[in-house]
Amino acid sequence: MWARRQTGPVVPNGRPTHGGFIPVSRRLRIAMIAPPWFDLPPEGYGGIEYMCSYLVDGLVDRGHQVTLVSSGRNGTKAQHLRTYEFPQWRRLGEPLPDLVHAASVRHILRSMEIDVIHDHSLMGPLLAEERAVPTVVTAHEPVAGDYRKYFSLLGNSVRLVAISSSQRMSAPDMNWCATVHNGIDPASFRFRKEKEDWILFLGQCIPHKGMHTAIDAARAAGVRIRIAAKCGEPAEIEYFESEIRPRLGDDVDWLGEVGGERKRSLLSEARCLIFPIAWDEPFGMVMIEAMASGTPVVALNRGSVGEIVDNGVTGIVCDSPADLPAAVERSRHLDPENCREASVSRFNSALMAERYEHVYESVIESR
Repeated sequence: MWARRQTGPVVPNGRPTHGGFIPVSRRLRIAMIAPPWFDLPPEGYGGIEYMCSYLVDGLVDRGHQVTLVSSGRNGTKAQHLRTYEFPQWRRLGEPLPDLVHAASVRHILRSMEIDVIHDHSLMGPLLAEERAVPTVVTAHEPVAGDYRKYFSLLGNSVRLVAISSSQRMSAPDMNWCATVHNGIDPASFRFRKEKEDWILFLGQCIPHKGMHTAIDAARAAGVRIRIAAKCGEPAEIEYFESEIRPRLGDDVDWLGEVGGERKRSLLSEARCLIFPIAWDEPFGMVMIEAMASGTPVVALNRGSVGEIVDNGVTGIVCDSPADLPAAVERSRHLDPENCREASVSRFNSALMAERYEHVYESVIESR
């Protein structure tokens, strides 16, 4: 099997890649470990699960044997083994589902012949040291605080993959083996050139996603905002009651959590996606989903935003919340074709799968 390695953000072993054809030596047997919280793909919120779904299908399309270990329904092309019959999203925040999931994975993997394990769960990497095959772990959160300490304590038992250069540079001393941007299937998103006169917030109802800032900016810009957000956990409900409910009005449409075709319609119709994050976002899948729909992104310059949004081309990157209202107005003049092209060429799932394929080859050889 031959694969074309494309220029991109993969940096295996700290060395930039280059264009050209390289041989992929064999069909790999990959165990993909998802978190236990949502189906794959999820019906609504679930950025990690969306990423896993796209990656699994991309790897299968490239000829690899992928076994997905997760809870609930499997909508991917991989072989599937369950740790829970139903996803455990109602128990988010409890430690036991993740512990039971990790223990189940340990039992499952004992009877499998595999070349590499790719673990996206929180507890699972603790078991990497006892394994004869290498474990790759994608860091889906900012590598700071306890999360950074956790990966430091894991040491060389796992090989870490960053999802943005910003995330990687925030903790350069970690055991990184590559940087791979997340990808989606652009063909699964509706491209629409003509937009409606409202803006969209899509995400989770928590302070660091900046929903309250989005409402304030939309109101200052004199434009309607539609909010599609997950809001079911106690912390989400508390934030909604304290910061969001007082801001609701005739110019704010609260839609709740959306997924599937409803989400795709909203992304394609909105004048822009507003992304006023108040933390160092490691990636932000919703940004590339918006771009795939031809919708520019108006965002605050935190974390990976500057890597994903081409300022003045696929969106407007702001340094301060005070700049957001003017950026919302400027976004109407950006070309949807440029947004779509960036998603297709830079953030597609086939390219993500190819890059992870070479990560796996690298860690297997180094092991």
